[in-house]
Amino acid sequence: MACFTTILPGKCELLTLSRQQCVEIALRDNPTVRIANMEIKKVNYAKKETLASLFPSIDFSAAYQRSIELQTIRMNMGGESQSLKMGSDNTWNMGFNASLPLIAPTLWKSISISDTQILANLESARASRLDLVNNINKAYYALMLAKASHKVVKENYDIAKLNAEVYEKQFKAGTASEYDVLRSSVQVSNLEPELLQADIAIKQCSLQLKVLMGIAGDIEIEPDVTLEDMQRDMYVYPSNADNSLSDNSSLRSLDIQKQLLSKNVDLKKLAWLPTLGASFNLSWLSLSNGSPFKNQEFNPYSTVGLQLSVPIFSGGSKYYGLKQAKVQLKEIEIQREDLLNNLNMQVDLAISNINREARQIESSAEGVKQAKKAHEIMQKSFEIGAASFLDLRDSELANTSAQLTYLQSIYNFLVSTSELDLLLGKEPEL
Repeated sequence: MACFTTILPGKCELLTLSRQQCVEIALRDNPTVRIANMEIKKVNYAKKETLASLFPSIDFSAAYQRSIELQTIRMNMGGESQSLKMGSDNTWNMGFNASLPLIAPTLWKSISISDTQILANLESARASRLDLVNNINKAYYALMLAKASHKVVKENYDIAKLNAEVYEKQFKAGTASEYDVLRSSVQVSNLEPELLQADIAIKQCSLQLKVLMGIAGDIEIEPDVTLEDMQRDMYVYPSNADNSLSDNSSLRSLDIQKQLLSKNVDLKKLAWLPTLGASFNLSWLSLSNGSPFKNQEFNPYSTVGLQLSVPIFSGGSKYYGLKQAKVQLKEIEIQREDLLNNLNMQVDLAISNINREARQIESSAEGVKQAKKAHEIMQKSFEIGAASFLDLRDSELANTSAQLTYLQSIYNFLVSTSELDLLLGKEPEL
């Protein structure tokens, strides 16, 4: 469980989180992931909209028509031409219309395409989650590195400050020159910007992590482990590890896109097939003269029928549309082959980098031990006057550099493993 600690009344809270907890919060609250999940819902609704086309469509309509001048016809009756008025003043027409597709090959294939589109959106949402997890990992590791680097710089600052105090005491006792006092004091001043920069780096990394997690800015995040604690889990990447690209999101998305294009080819072919639909009509008609609201007598009538549509000629549009769909399918097959080759090379390179960085960690850890021991010896020598300030300063710089190199190598290893997990499409272990 997350640990909350109030620092001061009215101030921000300290939230101690593991990397897994940061990932859980981000997957729940990050806007990008939430939008991706909404896209899945949207496609599901689109599929239901297509399925609705298989059901009967029922409409109600009503119309009223008032004649201004009735139609006149002339007829010869008994050798004489007579004029007759035809029609009525008022015409009311209302009723229900129903239609149902009986044979609709393109509609049936569209439903299948909708299923594949849902898979495409699911994979897109999965890709967003994997990318977010990778960014969370890198931001979390960056925060760990910033805090560890701050600790190293602070220790170096404290040592420089202690040495300056020693020179101050020696100067007052008459065993050190004013130059030594000024030089040690300048050294403390030179380290203050580095310490400030380390503080800024922590704030920047913390802000980036909070933005990715989608949490408020008045909460400070504290990792529950240090980079040194994580070294015990770092070994050379095993050669027998599962490096299959079957879960790679880009490859899976391309495969789904290939399925869509293949079904689109089938859809183009089905455009040549006939369609058959049924219709039913139930209406009421009323004809009257005078007031439109009096003496109305509605008489029902109904019809039922079938409508067959057979495509014969469309100027070649269907033919060239099918050719275009086949070309698109061939293109994506070539793209997949090229992508697979590139991904295999990226995996090999990533594993090589991880193994190299693991060896770098071992080498840097040994360098830290040697630099620390050398600094301790030089510190003792300086305290008894057997070493100069420059010798001491050189040992301090070497010790600080060794520690920062060691921390950086751990960070590089962690980031590389996260990038490899993203490349292989591995889901986070929560």
